[in-house]
Amino acid sequence: MKNIHSSVVSTGWLEKEIGASDLVLLDSSVPPIVPGYFSINSDDEFAVIPGARRFDYDQVVCKSNTTLPHMLPEPELFEEEVRKLGINSTSTVIVYDDVGLYASPRAWWMFRAMGHDNVAVLDGGLPKWLSENKRVSEKFSEASPGNFAAKLDESLFCDFEMVLQGLDHPNCAILDARSESRFKGLEPEPRPAVRSGHMPNAINLPFPEVLNGGLLKSERELREIFASLISENQEKIITSCGSGITACILTLAADVAGFRDLSVYDGSWAEWGLPGKLPVVSG
Repeated sequence: MKNIHSSVVSTGWLEKEIGASDLVLLDSSVPPIVPGYFSINSDDEFAVIPGARRFDYDQVVCKSNTTLPHMLPEPELFEEEVRKLGINSTSTVIVYDDVGLYASPRAWWMFRAMGHDNVAVLDGGLPKWLSENKRVSEKFSEASPGNFAAKLDESLFCDFEMVLQGLDHPNCAILDARSESRFKGLEPEPRPAVRSGHMPNAINLPFPEVLNGGLLKSERELREIFASLISENQEKIITSCGSGITACILTLAADVAGFRDLSVYDGSWAEWGLPGKLPVVSG
């Protein structure tokens, strides 16, 4: 299989390629906390796309020595866990989730940050696969260890210091994927003791606005969305959200729209909103 040239693949594409020896399919589902979004899987009804392996960045492939949720781990841990999944440096990695398009973009961006560009998101995820009555399995697959080698690109995830610099930089746009009511501080944050509001000069782009249900909007539609929010000189985009998951949906959308200087604020509002000196505004 040749390298894929798109950050998003269709269920039709996957059905044709699913038996390829160098293709690795990963279920990267994370229970959604955003109102109105639900996992299609449950204790009573559970399905996976045939051959899928479990990539759990919420509890396993994440930094352990932090109170912040599912933070990007050190490359050594990422490499160790990914090798257990049978992933090689030459593997074509396809990630999906059981909501549609929710948690999988973060898994995609994590692989990109660890130096693996041959990775894509399954548009529509498990719900679309099931809606088309395609084959499913009842359990995850296992594989012999792979030889994946992680090479961290620190520019693809950033900390609060880089966000602080970006807020006042004319060439940088900070996009917040949370709902408008959370962005404006009109409703409390779901995490205890976290302040309400947003970063000064940040732009609100609630992540559902780049989606058609569980599918990513077209390249043309996405270009129009970004053109309406940011200026032509803002070539760098930093995305943020509640905990670094839905921010990656905006990053995926920006990538498809043609932006290349992209970074995700890993701590997102779970960190920025904590009591402290980081600036917060409301309204």
